[in-house]
Amino acid sequence: MSYQSIKFTIEDRVGRISFARPPLNVFNIAMMREITDAINECVGKRDMVAILFEAAKGSRAFSAGVAIEEHVEETIYQMLDSFHGIFRALEQTGKPSIAIVDGAALGGGCELVAGCDIVIATERARFGQPEIKLGVFPPVAAILLPRIIGDKRARELILTGELIDSMEALRLGLINAVVAHAEVEQKIESLLVKLRELSAPALEMAKRAIDMACNRSFADALAQVEDLYLNDLMKTEDAHEGIKAFMEKRKPAWKNR
Repeated sequence: MSYQSIKFTIEDRVGRISFARPPLNVFNIAMMREITDAINECVGKRDMVAILFEAAKGSRAFSAGVAIEEHVEETIYQMLDSFHGIFRALEQTGKPSIAIVDGAALGGGCELVAGCDIVIATERARFGQPEIKLGVFPPVAAILLPRIIGDKRARELILTGELIDSMEALRLGLINAVVAHAEVEQKIESLLVKLRELSAPALEMAKRAIDMACNRSFADALAQVEDLYLNDLMKTEDAHEGIKAFMEKRKPAWKNR
């Protein structure tokens, strides 16, 4: 397939998806659909051992999140469906997923990090869920962060919009390792060498077993959170005011309704 907002290659049993909307790699609907299409290209490739996400060269961020201008009433359903389609596709493939984070991973970018099995970050990486400052919340993070970093800290990050650095993310268990920028490729290649020595079906079954051990399946939880987001949150005046204020570059005037 031909892609405009990402670069996708399959090299030595690894699907590599590079975000190519520099400088911040903001996810718009078209880009998110391309990411999902690339993941779906990996379905059925029995020998594939991993799907890797990274920012293309020239980027200042892994991803600064989902496009705010598509968060309006006319496109909110398509936006949410396109974003969540990435996670549904990852769950369907069953392939181990890896993220390389050099720079900011905010909002949807941080949620994608949370959705990956292994995350390698540089010392300049930053993570956070600032959605609450726009009068909304991050659906995927609401499901995954408590599972990954613990309930209380997840609540704090989601409810305050606090940003954390790579060392704090490592301490919390959101990421697996912090390396210098110059050492990223060496670290990733070392990891991929280990995976390439293993059985792809065995890796897939191991990943599915881990996912099945959770109290509720991700798909079931996501369906419920989506319903809350679309049919309750997006009917509040404050959700629309937060998005509008961001696009107008002003402080939101909350009405608390």
